[in-house]
Amino acid sequence: MEMRMTEYRKTDAAIAALSPEERWVTQESGTERPGTGKYLYNKEPGIYVDIVSGEPLFASADKYESGCGWPSFTKPIEPANVAELRDASHGMVRIEVRSAHGDSHLGHVFPDGPRDRGGLRYCINSASLRFVHRDDMADEGYGAYLDQVEDVA
Repeated sequence: MEMRMTEYRKTDAAIAALSPEERWVTQESGTERPGTGKYLYNKEPGIYVDIVSGEPLFASADKYESGCGWPSFTKPIEPANVAELRDASHGMVRIEVRSAHGDSHLGHVFPDGPRDRGGLRYCINSASLRFVHRDDMADEGYGAYLDQVEDVA
C-alpha cells in the first residue's frame, strides 16, 4: 500500500484556530463532560484525525458504543501516531493517550474493551478529534486509509 508522506505537526495557527474547549482538552489535558462530545453518536464512515496536527488516529470501523460517555475505539488506525503515557493524576493510575506528532491529549486507554476485538477501550474526547468522512478522505490526503473504513451506516 502506498502511503502518502505527510508531515503532521502542531502549529501556532492550528492552536489559534481551536475553540476554548478544544484548546483546554488538547493542550491542557482537560476532559469534556461525559455525553457532550460531538462525535459520541457519530456512525458515519470515515476516520478521526488529530484536530491540531491532522494525523490519522482512529477509524469508524473500530468505533463502538461503550456506554462510558465518550467516543470509544478498539484500536488506533495508525499505532505509531498514538503515544501511551502513565498518568497518575486524580488519585488513580491510568494510561493517557496523546497524538505522537501533535502532542494533543486525546483521552485514556482501558483494558475493558470488547474481548473479541483485542480487549482495549480507547476512550477519546471529541474535542481532540476532527472527523473526515469517507467521501472526503482521498481529497484530504487520507486515501491510503480507505481500506480501513467500511460502510457502517
